[in-house]
Amino acid sequence: MNKLQEYLNSYELSEIHPSDIARILKQLDDSEFADALKLVPKDLLGDVALALPDRYFDDVVGNLSVDELRHAVTELESDDQVDFMHELGELDEDKALEVFKTLDEEDKQEITRLQTYDEDEAGAYMQLEVFTAAKDEVVHDVIKRFGELRKAKTIENVQNLFIVSSDKKLRFTVGLDDLLVFDFDKTLLENIEQSEDSFEPKKAEDRESIKDVVHYFEEYDLSVMPVVNAYGILLGRITSDDIYDIINEHATEQMYNLAGVDDEAEEDDEVFKAGKKRASWLSLNLFTAIFASLVIGLFADTLESMVALAVLMPIVASMGGNAGTQSLTVVVRQLALGDISQGDAMRIIKKEVTIALMNGILFAIIMGIVAAIWFDMKMLGVVIALSMIINLLMAGFFGAAIPLFLKKMDIDPAIGSTVILTTVTDVVGFFSFLALATVILF
Repeated sequence: MNKLQEYLNSYELSEIHPSDIARILKQLDDSEFADALKLVPKDLLGDVALALPDRYFDDVVGNLSVDELRHAVTELESDDQVDFMHELGELDEDKALEVFKTLDEEDKQEITRLQTYDEDEAGAYMQLEVFTAAKDEVVHDVIKRFGELRKAKTIENVQNLFIVSSDKKLRFTVGLDDLLVFDFDKTLLENIEQSEDSFEPKKAEDRESIKDVVHYFEEYDLSVMPVVNAYGILLGRITSDDIYDIINEHATEQMYNLAGVDDEAEEDDEVFKAGKKRASWLSLNLFTAIFASLVIGLFADTLESMVALAVLMPIVASMGGNAGTQSLTVVVRQLALGDISQGDAMRIIKKEVTIALMNGILFAIIMGIVAAIWFDMKMLGVVIALSMIINLLMAGFFGAAIPLFLKKMDIDPAIGSTVILTTVTDVVGFFSFLALATVILF
């Protein structure tokens, strides 16, 4: 708590960043957290609560009154207000309703309006606070008005001026750096017409997929994007900080899904909930492992006749599994980044199969020589070499084909891919190795 007090004392209120306060709060134990929270400036409580991991939100809410929560929500920008109320509603629906009733009508309307969008739509992530001007306004007046709004903290984090027509349709987007080099005595439209630069806006529709908007930000290196409705009327803006959060959340979700873990359950402190989610994937993995064991059982006599097969068998399956995971990870990530188009399936599969075949031949030669020398059996080296080529070839093919197929079926490619791939590489590896050994060695 002393550390937080020292931090707060060393800065002016306008210089304090919520993330720094959140970082200090995370270092405190439960007994210190409540006392330290009282030191946080009231205007920053909402931002600090959202900057903390989800598991801390309960502690924050539990230590704040309804009036303090209302104040925290009021100080947030519209998109953050929705996030805060959503988190509060999931934690305590009655308290969320009580806080909502105390808000002023403008905040209520904005929150209700943004809550109408689905979580995968661009409108769900937009801020309604925008800086706009009419095309026939004089630049000097626009800058003066912006200064007054900024001083009153009516608008924050403004990078662009959105120029709209009389019916609120978006016409142009002008960066503040461009605005400063305009002729202050002329109108915005006159400056735009005389400029060689293009001020045509890169915009998103409110019902557009947020994934497409993320790609726009990445492709055009944007810091902000205006959001319009189907008629071109300006509704709000999406800023880069929201896009970074979406990218991080999606990346985390993919990593968890590839490991057979539910991202929402893992962010929760309930051990039973997380354990239940993991158990569902482990049970599926157990079923596939039993299936692979049944394949081994088909060649019990072969294994009993030669111990060397039992020693070498895991190597084939392991190499196939690792090679398949490499292909799977690359394809899943490229799909997530939008680097693979609809007509790219065959190209990707050919690439991964070629790489797998090259590595298969390389390691088949190495392992074939090792096995032949190790057990003093040349044909055993041939068996494991052929099996390794077959398994790595299949690993490359299925490592690329599985996520592409799931994507085609409109299923998240990360979900279930690893379990399916492991089953394929284990079964193919065991079967090819033991079947070849049965035919060649006996």
